[in-house]
Amino acid sequence: MNPPTTSAAARYASGVPAVTEYAARLSKKRVVLTTAAVILGMFLASIDGTIVSTAMPTIVGDLKGIDSYAWVFSGFLLAEIATIPLWGRLSDMFGRKKIFLTGMIIFLLGSALSGMSQSMSELVLFRAMQGLGAGCILPVAQTISADLYTMEQRARIAAVYAVVFAFSSIIGPFLGGFITDHLSWRWVFYVNLPIGLITIGLIAFVMVEPLQNLRRHRFDWLGVMTLLGWTGALVFALESGGREYSWDSPEIVGSFAAAAVLLVAFVVAERRAAEPLIPFNLFRVPALRAAAVVTMFLGMSMFGVLSFLPLYGRTVLHESATGSGLILLPLLLSMVVGSAFGARIVLKIGFRKVVTTGAGLVVAGTLLLTRLTVDSGQLVLSGYLIVLGVGMGLVFMSTSLAAQNSVTTDQMGVSTGLINFTRQLGGAVGIAIAASVMLTSLTSRLSEGFGSDSFDTSKLLTPSDKATPLSPETQRIVSDAFAGALHRVFWAATAVTVIGLICTRMMPKGLATEIRDQARADAGLDAVGPDGETFAVARQT
Repeated sequence: MNPPTTSAAARYASGVPAVTEYAARLSKKRVVLTTAAVILGMFLASIDGTIVSTAMPTIVGDLKGIDSYAWVFSGFLLAEIATIPLWGRLSDMFGRKKIFLTGMIIFLLGSALSGMSQSMSELVLFRAMQGLGAGCILPVAQTISADLYTMEQRARIAAVYAVVFAFSSIIGPFLGGFITDHLSWRWVFYVNLPIGLITIGLIAFVMVEPLQNLRRHRFDWLGVMTLLGWTGALVFALESGGREYSWDSPEIVGSFAAAAVLLVAFVVAERRAAEPLIPFNLFRVPALRAAAVVTMFLGMSMFGVLSFLPLYGRTVLHESATGSGLILLPLLLSMVVGSAFGARIVLKIGFRKVVTTGAGLVVAGTLLLTRLTVDSGQLVLSGYLIVLGVGMGLVFMSTSLAAQNSVTTDQMGVSTGLINFTRQLGGAVGIAIAASVMLTSLTSRLSEGFGSDSFDTSKLLTPSDKATPLSPETQRIVSDAFAGALHRVFWAATAVTVIGLICTRMMPKGLATEIRDQARADAGLDAVGPDGETFAVARQT
């Protein structure tokens, strides 16, 4: 066991709260300003999703192409999830500062181009570029925060971050709806630019690189290519199956086969790589392994449900763009409440109890959503979303903290990236499954309602003010069909969350310190304390 540095040990013995080695090198002003940059980055990543979700019904109405609706989200998530491990690993290899600046620039460029899109195809492409940058922003910002604060401090600072997400949850849907109703949906992308430029300025001129003694590394190109390959093939098959191609078509079967082959190739490449993109030895840490599995299934459920709720507001509840955006507000705010509350108790009662409680609430929330009908009001929907959101907040906060508490500083980036990767991978799969279930069922129900196949789904669902208002009879048919199709999506989400709840049993019992001790005993882990706190990390083999 490597002893803490003398200064850290002295502070601990004297009762003065320990700080990380990185924070000890900085003035208080730099710590505050660096934290501000991290907060702005997190705010940018969180507000972008809520603004775009609110504006999407209007964007589909202007650019047409309801069949590409899910790809605006799936394309973004595909690019994001495929590069999250890459950005996390790069931040460990080449430093947090350079990598964060690179990701931010790519994200802002994608935002500007998305605002200038003239077709759904262009929007999907430029949203994918945004996804490349977004794959860097949140995980590297979280890594910088973990560099700045000890485990105990991270639990407390989580309350500050919860306020940030609360503000973005409140202002995001409202701002997205307001911009869409009174300006143009294009400005929901342009609004990222001033926030991003301020963040870049703080990082470039104030932040000090946390990692010292950086060395040359061997980049895992084969790992990157195979990762992009199997994730892309998988999401394409899930997105296109049952709509553009039948499930037993050569295109879909071939995509699933290619995904399986490339996944095997990825595993082989990572096991042979000198410096793998995702070091598999990290999965020897029980808390990290459990966090990755649980967040994958819960992310699948959350993103699948979240992606169609604004369209539910426009189509079934007949809300404006602003009103449909506010539908998400109870879910987002309750996630913040759950995260803030969980941060106060997780170090007292342990990760497993918090994660299990949260997953149980998610199951209850998705099950309640299956009770929605075409006549259900927004108050009922809000109540169901509050239950779902509190559960999500508990799960995502505790799993992130468990992962960061399980590795050393030089593996903080890749471990944080791994948790974000599994959550977003689940999200991409969840959106694709939700879209397939939704549109397949919706088309069938509309055909039955109109007695023929001669209808344009995009025009029926478009929220554009230029469109001719639908007759009351037609509105009822569309509302019934959409509500019925979404009902199937909720049942699918419930099944996935039950699997996630079962997987919470993988999380080790006990307090954080007890989990670290058990990890050392069971898996041959080293305890290191370069900054006054103990981490558990698997030995390199």
